[in-house]
This record gives sequence, structure tokens and C-alpha cells, in this order.
Amino acid sequence: MGLGNPGPEYEGNRHNAGFMVADELASRMGGRFKAHKSRAEIVEGRLSGVPVVVAKPRSYMNLSGGPAKALADFYKIDPAHLVAVHDELDIPYGALRAKLGGGDNGHNGLRSLTKSFATKDYLRVRFGIGRPPGRQDPADFVLRDFATAERKDLPFLVDRAADVVESLITSGLEVTQNTFHAGDLNPAKPPR
Repeated sequence: MGLGNPGPEYEGNRHNAGFMVADELASRMGGRFKAHKSRAEIVEGRLSGVPVVVAKPRSYMNLSGGPAKALADFYKIDPAHLVAVHDELDIPYGALRAKLGGGDNGHNGLRSLTKSFATKDYLRVRFGIGRPPGRQDPADFVLRDFATAERKDLPFLVDRAADVVESLITSGLEVTQNTFHAGDLNPAKPPR
């Protein structure tokens, strides 16, 4: 489940990093998104030979949980098999992190998922967008497009985040963390 806001006016926003990764996964599957009665756009197919449903809620970020739960109920998917891909203020731009459970850190999309599923125990791919500069309001920052300098590396990072999702599906959390948490994934900086 890529988290984001629907509509062209939000397409390049930092808050739509999850949608960008979902688009990359759909491309890898050779599929196109279609409307589903769960109020989500979906692509059904295989990633690395594993059957998956890639989804983007048609609701706004704050209401992502409803479509996600309806889709999980329709496909009989346990929350433990949900992978939520979302933007993350608390890690620097260029860093990706996979984890199971945890708090929502003020992320309304995660808060909505947790409330709808009545559990925090689902997988997450955290797409680092960093903190806003100066005193800029975080809510304003996430609804802005990536900066020009950030857009240069964005295709690489979206591709890498899709790799993290595939690894979670095929290899599990521990292998994925050991593989992708080795250092900063920003191509402009060498790994630590």
C-alpha cells in the first residue's frame, strides 16, 4: 500500500513518496492501476514470483485506513502481510528504512491504518524526506514538491524503495534490514 494523496496537484509532493513507489512496483509488474470497490487503485500480479496486490488509496492520506482495510478484507490479507510505504520526516532524505510496527510519529496515514486494522503490527517502508528547513510547518513541508536538488536523486530512491518492498516480500524483514540499512542510500553520499 503506497500512501499519498490522490490528484495531479499532489503528484510530486513529498507526502506522495508512497504513491511513487507503488507506481514503480506496478511498472515492474507490467500492470496498470484500475479502480477497485475498496476505494483504492490496484494492480494485481507478481513481484519476484510472489502474488501481490499493489494499491494506492483514492482517499486522502488521513483516511488511508478505510480503503486499506476494505482491500485487506476483500483479499483476506492479514495485517502482518501489509507493507505500507510512506514518507518519513524523522529520517534524512535519501535514507530508507524497513520495520515492523511502531508508532505513527504524527503521520496521519499511519494513524489511520493503525486505527482501521486495530494493530500497529504491519510492515513499513519509511522513505526519508528529512525535516523542514528553519521554522517551516511540517504539514506545509510534506505537501510541497521535492526540491530541485532532491529530484535529481528521486528516481534512484524510488527504485531503491521498490527493491526494499520486493525484499520484504521475498526475504523477510531481517534480511531486508541487513541488506538495505547498511548506510545512507543517497547516491550523492558514500555508505557509512
